Amino acid sequence: MPSSTTFRTRTGRLIPAVIVAMLLASCSSQAPQTPTETVQAKATGSSDYYLQQAQQSGDDTKADWQLLAVRALLREGKVPQAASQLAQLPQKLSAAQTQEQQLVSAEVQVAQQNYPVAATTLSTIDPSTLTDAQKARFYQAQIDASQGRTSLGLLRAYIAQEPLLQGKPHQDNIDATWSALTQMTPQDVSGITINANENTLQGWLDLLSVWQSNKQDPDLLKAGIKDWQRRYPVNPAAKTLPTQLSGVLSFQPSSTEKIALFLPMSGAAQVYGNAIQQGFNAAMNGLPGPSAQQQPPIASNATAPQTDPNAAVSPSAVETTAAQGTPTEAQPAAPATPAVSATPANPHAQVKVYDTSAQPLAALLTQAQQDGATIVVGPLLKDKVTELGSTQTPLNVLALNQPETEKNSPNICYFALSPEDEAQDAARHMWAQHRQMPLLLVPRGSFGDRIAQAFADEWQKQGGQTVLKQGLGSYSELKSTIRSGIRLTGTPVASSTQAAAPAQQGVTIGGITIPAPPSDDQITQATSGGVSGNVDSVYIVATQDELTLIKPMIDLAVSGRNKPAVYASSRSYQAGAGPDYRLEMEGVQFSDIPLLAGNNPQLMQQAASQFKNDYSLVRLYAMGIDAWDLANHFSQIRQIPGFQVSGTTGQLSANENCVIHRKLPWLQYRQGSLVPVSS
Repeated sequence: MPSSTTFRTRTGRLIPAVIVAMLLASCSSQAPQTPTETVQAKATGSSDYYLQQAQQSGDDTKADWQLLAVRALLREGKVPQAASQLAQLPQKLSAAQTQEQQLVSAEVQVAQQNYPVAATTLSTIDPSTLTDAQKARFYQAQIDASQGRTSLGLLRAYIAQEPLLQGKPHQDNIDATWSALTQMTPQDVSGITINANENTLQGWLDLLSVWQSNKQDPDLLKAGIKDWQRRYPVNPAAKTLPTQLSGVLSFQPSSTEKIALFLPMSGAAQVYGNAIQQGFNAAMNGLPGPSAQQQPPIASNATAPQTDPNAAVSPSAVETTAAQGTPTEAQPAAPATPAVSATPANPHAQVKVYDTSAQPLAALLTQAQQDGATIVVGPLLKDKVTELGSTQTPLNVLALNQPETEKNSPNICYFALSPEDEAQDAARHMWAQHRQMPLLLVPRGSFGDRIAQAFADEWQKQGGQTVLKQGLGSYSELKSTIRSGIRLTGTPVASSTQAAAPAQQGVTIGGITIPAPPSDDQITQATSGGVSGNVDSVYIVATQDELTLIKPMIDLAVSGRNKPAVYASSRSYQAGAGPDYRLEMEGVQFSDIPLLAGNNPQLMQQAASQFKNDYSLVRLYAMGIDAWDLANHFSQIRQIPGFQVSGTTGQLSANENCVIHRKLPWLQYRQGSLVPVSS
């Protein structure tokens, strides 16, 4: 009789029981398994695992495995495969599977960036019938489908999702809710109608009101937040404050008794460093206030000295080769808030200047710390600011330029008069004036590419779609093409998250570059027959001389009443524009810093005389004035979201990386005069 640990085969051979057990286990592992997680739960496995199980399963469980596989594929970034697998689901599904199919279909549509279709799909789902895990996904799909555009529906989605989250996702939800609220305009808020039972939403709106009323005063804001927490103890933000507000409760102003001014005080860039230093000292010692009768910016018949507009912090500063003319007679009205330093004069402040052209940045930072400085203002040149990002220092730093890529450093803020910043402001201004299809005329090359990219990114952030770009050649090239005119033609600018298509190259003959013809994917608008296409606005980055050629060519390119609105950057505004020029620029809107826009004529007259009407240096002088203000409000700018400084270079506020952005005044040529634009 065989042992109990062996089996006898038909041939009489004995097989150990352990081998039999292994064979049986091998067979069972290849059999289809019932999912251990339901289709409503989290899909934590890999797509390969789920797909393998689906292939081995019968009709009863195959759809469950497929639905889990679709979600895993989405999590792994395999969107086409997820869509393909979704399309292979069987026609006959259970009620639970059908509900999950609808939800995952919306998630696939969001991943495909088909947001309108996703919103329609989500509208067919009743969230009350979903499990908590499904609800969290449902509301996230709603949030993603909104594309970041604040609306009452978006706020409700965040609020409904909040109790379903824990840990970091919960804090992210609180922060995102606050971010959406702070993007709303006062008109948006006043237009909100909420239901009587929406206590959480009402609490959020009251917190927004507290912030808007007190954000310029840290002590009042701190008291307001604490009072709000007492009034709304069960609001999720009362228990977990938004990250941007949590620092307010521990806010302490930084010391500015000893300031280190890092500027190029020798070499080619010394002229720029001198202009900023003079503005900084002027603000520290006290600025002249605006006179009762507003005066226009000073102009001169003399041609201003040559400067390189791209060498200093202000690449938007013009090449001062403006045609000679008579002083302007325009008298633009001043904005309600005069551009006078908001920080009281303090001539006793200790300021030491360090020459960044003479020593390495790291050595200067060490020296400033040893000298007892509490804040550094500068450096100015971009290479030094880039170097700053990899240099460790405990000092607060207000850099007077910004790196190519933004980086959030807890003790650094970036303040630059950059053309990219102007372009972003132009995008907001033109969007507010209900423009739909802008064409950008920018210098050919990397300089113009950066401006176009900044404009396009901001335009799409506002809700706009296609932005067209056309590269401009030099003044001599423009002059040679006067007879052929200019076409309202451009290449679509890809957003910064998309890969731009390679552009065709022009041909250079005899020193003149002939642009490449439009490719098939370029968008061309009509010429002499009027604007039959969609271009309704043109933003031009050009010198005054170049704009003198471009504006008439645009006028000749189109006829009738449907001419595009024309906008220009500060690069085109310089001393020496006579009445003929102002009449020729009829209708053109342009932006510039408040000091040049007429906010403080007395200060402007003083600065214009000091710098012989070189507006590029006047802008840097104004930058020095605002650097004093920002240095004295460094902690507020760094820690209090939405804090603003009304400066001579614009209305100043910082983003989450403490990059200072400027809202600029806009002026318009009208019947030979300059008038402010209200938008």
